[in-house]
Amino acid sequence: MTRFIDPERAQFEAFKALDRDQPIEMLNLVQFRGSATYPAGHDLAEAGLSGAKAYARYGAETAPILSRVGGAIVWRGGFESVLIGPEDERWDAIFIVRYPTANAFLQMVSDPDYQRAVIHRQAAVETSRLIRCAPNGSGAAFG
Repeated sequence: MTRFIDPERAQFEAFKALDRDQPIEMLNLVQFRGSATYPAGHDLAEAGLSGAKAYARYGAETAPILSRVGGAIVWRGGFESVLIGPEDERWDAIFIVRYPTANAFLQMVSDPDYQRAVIHRQAAVETSRLIRCAPNGSGAAFG
């Protein structure tokens, strides 16, 4: 299985090239490791945390930063099954975060406190998807 934990440089540059002054919503699909994998020498390297527990630490440490930039989790759900797509993909965390602008997202990931907290995400995640979406409202019809 190919693992996706952090953005590739080209993906991040493509993200930054898009309009930064419009609201965005980020679809997060996350699969946890059974056991968190911290770098050797990290205070939690031998703590025996599960991926879920390490991700909870990431969430707790980044929540104030998310709030500070004006972001909020607007939807969260639990995985049940795949109807269309790879049957071997399962997601432990599925949620959508709304940011007032793409700049707010970039401000968050550049924040020194976020930079310190992201190690928990890296230790926790087996693979993930982070998909930038432009809000289009809702309605009664597809398309």
